[in-house]
Amino acid sequence: MTERYFVPAGAARIAVLAEGEGVPLVLLPSSSRDSEDFAVVAAALGARGFRVLRPQPRGILGSEGPLTGITQHDFAADVAAVIRHANRGPAIVLGHAYGNWVARTVAADFPDLVRGVVLAAASARASAPALGAALNQAMDAGLPEAVRLAALRLAFFAPGHDPAGWLEGWHPGVTAAQRAATAAAPRAEWWTAGRAPVLDVQAAADPWRPPGTENDFRQDLGAGRVTVVVIPEASHALFPEQPAALVDAVAGWARRL
Repeated sequence: MTERYFVPAGAARIAVLAEGEGVPLVLLPSSSRDSEDFAVVAAALGARGFRVLRPQPRGILGSEGPLTGITQHDFAADVAAVIRHANRGPAIVLGHAYGNWVARTVAADFPDLVRGVVLAAASARASAPALGAALNQAMDAGLPEAVRLAALRLAFFAPGHDPAGWLEGWHPGVTAAQRAATAAAPRAEWWTAGRAPVLDVQAAADPWRPPGTENDFRQDLGAGRVTVVVIPEASHALFPEQPAALVDAVAGWARRL
């Protein structure tokens, strides 16, 4: 059963979905998307013995808080408030795509609250401009559906996977705030994710993580800290494409922490 509640976080008020019992595991969504994306994976992880927490980002599905004059550290503080409210000890924090940047910031700013970080379909240090353009097209409900589907196939879904489910679930009203907040937080402040162990879950067909970048995070964060798992037949969306493989990777790694 999924619980729904709100957590005060300074000037913000964060809507949270929660299920399961056990080690706290926080799931943070991709750019301009909400935590409903994780429904299938959250239920499966809850059944594996985790207390799965899905905070909605500010401005999305009930979460409120300033969206101007903030940085990525403010988003991290929202997540920290959710972990403290759960009162179950340090959490594993998983960030999907853009969400991995917030997850890293949580680990950097609040190391005592984080037992591990999962980077799920994290992009390389730099991405092709065409991918950013495709992201903008995918979330633009004013464009023809065919254009948006083509953008989703290019930037988010592996061949043979139906991207139609991702025509919904976008919140372009928060896009500018998220991008500005990231730009206002120098990469050196959060990139290395504090001192926590890291699981780098890569999608084999992810254009945001092109060939030649597979070991980048091991080089940046330290090979001894980073475990790499590559999931085949998946792209940047990852969660709707290979949920069972993702759950196995996360649960197996988390049990070894």
